[in-house]
Amino acid sequence: MIGQAIADGILTGAIIALGAIGISLSLQILRFANFGHGDILTLGAYSALTFTAIATAGVPIGPVSFGWQFLVAMLIAALVAGSAAILIDAIVYNRLRSRNAHRLTMIFASFGVALVLRNLVLLIWGPDVHYYSRELQIAVEILPNVRVMPDQIVVLGLTFAVVIFFYLVLRLTRIGMAMRAMAESPTLAGICGVEIRKMIRIAWFIAGSLAAMAGVFLGLTVQLRPEMGFNLLLAVFAAAILGGSGSLFGAVIGGLLVGLAENLSVLVVPAGYKTAMPFLLLMLVLYIRPHGLFGTPEKH
Repeated sequence: MIGQAIADGILTGAIIALGAIGISLSLQILRFANFGHGDILTLGAYSALTFTAIATAGVPIGPVSFGWQFLVAMLIAALVAGSAAILIDAIVYNRLRSRNAHRLTMIFASFGVALVLRNLVLLIWGPDVHYYSRELQIAVEILPNVRVMPDQIVVLGLTFAVVIFFYLVLRLTRIGMAMRAMAESPTLAGICGVEIRKMIRIAWFIAGSLAAMAGVFLGLTVQLRPEMGFNLLLAVFAAAILGGSGSLFGAVIGGLLVGLAENLSVLVVPAGYKTAMPFLLLMLVLYIRPHGLFGTPEKH
């Protein structure tokens, strides 16, 4: 039973980690906590649903429940969500930044953005539960008494592939170097020739794209609901803060720890308390390391 809980925790944590990277970008580069991130995740998941509903000619690949159209839908969802994040910034956040709005104002504005996006999803797709596929699957035994669905194995592999790709972008490209410079000091980065507005748009696009992929993977392994992103948001924030603001590796480890804390907790406490466990873990870590596991203390 413990082995199954660990396997479920890793699968859940990998999805949370994708969302946590976007939150970490918002905290470190955009300098505010974006509470609209969860609903961008939902928008991306439903965008993929629309494409898979139109492209019905796909045949399931091997034991998984989806065909080629799902992989294309994932890329389309990332494009839609990333573009939506840039558009929202142009309409809302950029105007507030130009007026030197306080961070709290930005946070309150993100609550408004979240409500608008959630109701937009309700308006277009309705309140009913949706699925990408209704193909039946047989769980695969990967270890003694540990079974997972083929879809979950693929999702885990794709998630880590996306994380590794993003890590290489940050470390090996000029855009990555510019984003890291902005994370250290936007003012100094601007003096050194970094195009601040361009980097902000890129940061929004990456955060939105990763949120969309997290939403698609969550919808594939569970189901699609209009409140799915909102329900995942607190776990995503916990993972980003736990790992340390601005740390890609920290966001991934934080996501895995949150997923494990949620799934292992049901072995000792009622399932209704499951969502509280990551925050107990978060408070414990922050008591010992206020800047998170892999974050660096702010210099005053």
